[in-house]
Amino acid sequence: MIAEAPIARPEETGSPMAAVVLLGDLDALIREVGNPACRARLRKLGFELEESARLAAARGRMIEVMERRWLLAYERAFHRYGRAVVPVRDRVCSGCFVTLPTVARPRAAAQTLHVCQSCGRILYWT
Repeated sequence: MIAEAPIARPEETGSPMAAVVLLGDLDALIREVGNPACRARLRKLGFELEESARLAAARGRMIEVMERRWLLAYERAFHRYGRAVVPVRDRVCSGCFVTLPTVARPRAAAQTLHVCQSCGRILYWT
């Protein structure tokens, strides 16, 4: 089923946040497909895992079109924590569990990404 799922093209993501979230999802899939224990569990559930090269190619396309500053912020947090994009719930960063100030919430029309001042992960406001 992973092999049958369409992978969005980088130009279809629309916003920097969508691109960063998609990159995080691709990295999670690549990590699961590469882990023997996860791989066995996914096969048992009926997923086809033969096209891991397709995931790596999609990740490469995403990296080519992302803004360099957000790619560097993503890579830094990914290598440090293993998960670079975290949701914010009730003004709490799900990565480090620090309560964020009220003014940290982005405006609805904002097209910029926000980084947690405590841990450095990219924040996804839910």
